[in-house]
Amino acid sequence: MIKKYINNNELIALIIKKDFTSDGIKFFTPDDFPEQIAYMSHKKDTIIKAHVHNEIERNISLTQEILIIKKGKLRLDLYTKEKEYIESCIIEAGDIVFLASGGHGLKCLEDIEMIEVKQGPYLGEKDKVRFKEINDDKVIINE
Repeated sequence: MIKKYINNNELIALIIKKDFTSDGIKFFTPDDFPEQIAYMSHKKDTIIKAHVHNEIERNISLTQEILIIKKGKLRLDLYTKEKEYIESCIIEAGDIVFLASGGHGLKCLEDIEMIEVKQGPYLGEKDKVRFKEINDDKVIINE
């Protein structure tokens, strides 16, 4: 299952649930996104030819993140780039989250282990603007 969160025709987040499956190769992101995410399913003895990637200078103006949830459960709160709350969703072990734009916050509902993937180099606090998150009593979860 795939869940897209869109605000004003802009992709905010994409959730790839742990039970997603497909034949062949399926890209979830447009070619012009700075992060590319694909699901691949190949039969035994399939050969993916050895290759290297060309060194190409790219200009990236927006950090996008991928979260791979290994253990636990969390609540993902989604916001517009103007810091306005959109809604929340529950993310569990095995799910993959692609944070494409806007803002986000996380509340761990259980002990969590996850892997984060994003473009570098990381510039510390210059990389982000923190803001006040939604109160728990105002959370909207539409699953």
